Amino acid sequence: MTALIVCHFVLAACARPLVRALGRRAFVVLALPPAAATAWAVTQWNTVASGGAVTWSWRWMPAYDVTVALRFDALAELMVLLAAGIGTLVLLYCASYFTDGAPGLAGFAGNLLAFAGAMLALVLADDLISLYVFWELTTVFSYLLIGYDSERKHSRRSALQALTVTTLGGLAMLVGFLIIGQAAGTYRISALLADPPRATLAVSVAVVLILCGALSKSAIWPFSLWLPNAMAAPTPVSAYLHAAAMVKAGVYLVARLAPGFADVPVWRPVVIVLGAATMLLGGWRALRLNDLKLVLAYGTVSQLGFLTLLAGAGNRDTALAAAVMILGHALFKAPLFLVTGIVDHAAGTRDLRGLSGVGRALPHVCTVGVLAAASMAALPPLLGFAAKEA
Repeated sequence: MTALIVCHFVLAACARPLVRALGRRAFVVLALPPAAATAWAVTQWNTVASGGAVTWSWRWMPAYDVTVALRFDALAELMVLLAAGIGTLVLLYCASYFTDGAPGLAGFAGNLLAFAGAMLALVLADDLISLYVFWELTTVFSYLLIGYDSERKHSRRSALQALTVTTLGGLAMLVGFLIIGQAAGTYRISALLADPPRATLAVSVAVVLILCGALSKSAIWPFSLWLPNAMAAPTPVSAYLHAAAMVKAGVYLVARLAPGFADVPVWRPVVIVLGAATMLLGGWRALRLNDLKLVLAYGTVSQLGFLTLLAGAGNRDTALAAAVMILGHALFKAPLFLVTGIVDHAAGTRDLRGLSGVGRALPHVCTVGVLAAASMAALPPLLGFAAKEA
C-alpha cells in the first residue's frame, strides 16, 4: 500500500520532464500508478469480501501516540476502486483533451496525479491525524487544479472559494478529531469504531465539528456554493474531483464513522436534515439552468445530499445502499462530465439552448452519454437502477 502511494507522488514530481519529452502523451505514463493501485485492489477482493483487512502502520510521533496507519477493508476497497480506477481513465482522457504546448500542462499533470495519491492515502488512513493530513493535501491540490487557468479571474476566485470553505471545515474537523482522540484514548479509527467513547457533551461537540469538515468537503448545504463555482476547472478535474473523488471524501468519512457515532444524539438530525435539504435544493436548482456543466454540478450537489443521508443513517441496509449508490453515482456522473467536455470542444458551447444535432455528429459519444444518463435516471438493468432500488 505504501509503495503505491509513494509512486503517485514520485511520478508526479517527474511530470515536468515527462511532459517536456512526451507532450500530452505523458498522461499515459502518469496513469500507471493509479492503474497499479486499481489492479492491486482487485487482487485483494476476496480478502476484504470475507471480512478481512490488510493493515500497515508506522509510529510517526510516539510521544503523542500519532501513527501513520493504513487499513484496506471493504469500504476502502470501494473507494480505492473509485479514486484509482476513475483516476486512471481521467488521466488517459487528458491525453486527448489537452493539446501539446498548452500553458501550465506540466504543473496540471503533476497536481492531478499527486491529488490521486493523496486521495488514495486518505481512504486508506486508519488514524485520525494522518487522515487529516491527507485530507488537507487533497484540498491544496484541488485548489491548484481548479485554478489551472490562473489568468481568468473567475478561475482564481473559484479556486480560492473552494480552498477557504474546505480548509475551514477541515480545521473544525481537526479540533473534533483531537477531542474524540482524547476522550477515547486513541486516534486509531478501527479502535474507535470497535469501542466508541461514551456520548458526553464533549463528544457531541466533537461530532458536530467533524461533520462540519465532512459536509463542507462534500458540498452539503450551507457549504454547497463552492462546488458549482468550481466548474471553472477543466472538464477532467470536474469528472474526477467533483464526481468521483474529492467530494466523495466527506461522504466516505460519514460512512466510515457512522457505525460508531450514529447514536450520538446530534448525529442523525444534522446528517439527515442537511442531507435531505441539499438533495432537494440541488435538484431544484439544476432544473433552472442551461449550462450543461452547471446542470451536472447542481445534480451532483443533489446526489451528494442523498448519499450523505444514506451513509449517515447508521443502519446496515442504508449503509449497503449508500455503498452501491457511491459506486453508481461515480460511474454515471464522471462519464457525463467527460461527455460534456467533448461536446464543448466539438460544438464550442455548453448552452443547452444552442446545442442541436450533436448526437448525430458524435454517435459514439452520444451512446455513452445516453447510457450514463439512463443509469442516473435509474432505468433497469443499469447499476443506477440497482443502487436506487436499494
